[in-house]
Amino acid sequence: MSPHFDLEQIDGITVVNLVGPKLTPEANEPLYGLVENEGQRLLLDLSNVRFLSSNALGILVSLKKKIDAAGGRLRLCCLEPDLLELLRVTRLDRIFEVFDSRQDALRGF
Repeated sequence: MSPHFDLEQIDGITVVNLVGPKLTPEANEPLYGLVENEGQRLLLDLSNVRFLSSNALGILVSLKKKIDAAGGRLRLCCLEPDLLELLRVTRLDRIFEVFDSRQDALRGF
């Protein structure tokens, strides 16, 4: 467990619920560890996140690369409109699978 997120297992998918309003650098190693320890199907629920710094975006990109290298999948869900716009402006919406709701993200995983 990590103070930065809670985990749930739903139909073999690890759902990561980020608990704070931002993704901090201290969360990177625990997140990366999920690829090695919890399997390769991860859903990041960002419903509590209000801000993504450039460092946080780098963490997400690195996590995506690790999961891709392991033959897995990463999806994001429940982003606020401002965060969706940030992904669009940075063109990261082209590399991440982004869903409005957790239910939509879990479907067809």
